[in-house]
Amino acid sequence: MLKLPASVRLAQATGLWTQLQAGLRAEAAQIGNAAGKTLGLNAGELREFDSSALTLLLQAARLCGQQGLTLQIHNAPAKLQELARVYGVAELLWPNNAQA
Repeated sequence: MLKLPASVRLAQATGLWTQLQAGLRAEAAQIGNAAGKTLGLNAGELREFDSSALTLLLQAARLCGQQGLTLQIHNAPAKLQELARVYGVAELLWPNNAQA
C-alpha cells in the first residue's frame, strides 16, 4: 500500500505527484497482474496539508481509473475529509461514504 507523507503543501505538490504517480503505476501493474481492482493509499501520516492534497488525491484517483482500478484512501484525517466536503469532492474520493 502506498502512503502519503506527513506534509502535502502547494510548494511540494509537483514533486510529490511525480513520486506518487510512479508508485501508483508500479502498484497498478502489480495489482493488475494479481487480478485485483483496488489500489490502497494510506493517508494516516498526513498532518499538514492544504487544498493541494485534494488535487493530488483526485489525480491519483483519475490515474487509477485509467488503469481500471479504484483508489481507496485509508486512514484519512478528519480535517482532510472535511476539506473535501467543503470543496465538494468528498464523494469522488470516498464513494458511497466509504471514508476511512
